[in-house]
Amino acid sequence: MAKRELLILRHGKSDWDTGDTDFRRPLKNRGKRAAQRMGVWLWQQELRPDLVISSPAERAINTAHKCCKSMDVPVSTIIKDERIYMASLDALLAVLADAPGESQRILLVGHNPGLENLLMYLTDHDVVYGTDGKLLPTATLAHLEMPEQWQDLAPGCATLHAVRRPRELPRGFPWPAPRGEEIRERPAYYYTQSAVIPYRINENGEAEFLVVGASSKNHWVVPKGIKEPELSPQESAAREAWEEGGVHGEVETRRLGHYKVNKWGARCSVDVYAMRVDEVLDDEHWEESHRRRRWLPAQQAAKDLKQPELRCMLLELAERLGS
Repeated sequence: MAKRELLILRHGKSDWDTGDTDFRRPLKNRGKRAAQRMGVWLWQQELRPDLVISSPAERAINTAHKCCKSMDVPVSTIIKDERIYMASLDALLAVLADAPGESQRILLVGHNPGLENLLMYLTDHDVVYGTDGKLLPTATLAHLEMPEQWQDLAPGCATLHAVRRPRELPRGFPWPAPRGEEIRERPAYYYTQSAVIPYRINENGEAEFLVVGASSKNHWVVPKGIKEPELSPQESAAREAWEEGGVHGEVETRRLGHYKVNKWGARCSVDVYAMRVDEVLDDEHWEESHRRRRWLPAQQAAKDLKQPELRCMLLELAERLGS
């Protein structure tokens, strides 16, 4: 049987200023970028895991998500294991012992001091400290070769191949991923997006269109966001409608159109879809109820939109619907 590999990743830098509990403490932007850079590095080194096990704490699971998306690994492969939060060495060994036998390469995302204790145990203290005297600072990854069975983890059973710290990696992200020559501000998947134009037919048989307030500026938009790597463009459009607009419905398979927008120092490509709404959440259950939203006739909705291409698509949709 082939040797197994373990990737030990400490969570990214967290934000202590939010007032959240330790379990709910989120990542700083710096921590998000570091997790993403580590994901790209793993992809480039052909070290993408077949199983990801993470602490359920916010800063750890978010690190796992950011890392996986950046190396094109479905977040559905992530298993949350409560034993990893505030874990002892014995608890972490038990987590690994319970891993499926077919798992050849596991990414374990968690916290210190547990992860450092695990690394010291597996290598029998044959480790490399950084120039700052730290072994696993935030978002640092250790790559180990393991025994044939996850249950056979004795002191010194593993060989440490590498320790990678965020500061050792390029700050930018290759486009296209994973080895493109162009360097961008964000991971490659950020630059492919989905948008949706939600509509409903009112009691008079006329189409009304949903516009929502932009998150950062005082203008109106339609729900739009990054296409998640494991979702289709249509599925991503439906998710944006649910999160940003608080609506659910059937997204058309065929796209309405396409446009480009400048963001994060480059051009984002946006596919636009229509969705007939069959459910509208009230503010209490709408995830982003801090936004404004309103239903408008086609001409007024188009007038509110800043993007010329979106105006044209909305009016073409309205004509098709007979409004």
